[in-house]
Amino acid sequence: MILRTSLKPVFRQASRPPRSSAANVFSKPQSIRLTPAFHRLLSDHTRAAIEKAVESKPVVLFMKGTPETPQCGFSRASIQILGLQGVDPNKFAAFNVLEDEELRQGLKEYSDWPTIPQLYLQKEFVGGCDILMSMHQNGELAKVLEKNDVLVPAEASKEP
Repeated sequence: MILRTSLKPVFRQASRPPRSSAANVFSKPQSIRLTPAFHRLLSDHTRAAIEKAVESKPVVLFMKGTPETPQCGFSRASIQILGLQGVDPNKFAAFNVLEDEELRQGLKEYSDWPTIPQLYLQKEFVGGCDILMSMHQNGELAKVLEKNDVLVPAEASKEP
């Protein structure tokens, strides 16, 4: 019994971390500065695949699901907006990011935009659903689409 009580403080001391470590645990966390080594690098393969997709048609939408069966409300809204605007199906391509997780994550890095869907017009990133909705509501989208000649051609009026 004497041995147990006399060794108790020794065991307690041995099981404690050194004071400097304990002080660091409770001190104010220092901000971590990310260096390029901590950033996930977009693979050359993924970058090339995204660039090829963006160059495939004048209007490109990366979305969740397909135009026929969108898998999220934002993708559905984006497809509906493009349809209302009269985008020519021959000048439009959609890519389902749910089929390829590397594409999905790589796209976010490629565009520096955190959400899907993402719209590209003439190889230039336009924005996500929120930007598309805003441009549609204020009439800017119609002007941009018409300027880039990606709308279904108006039927020639028949003269009598």
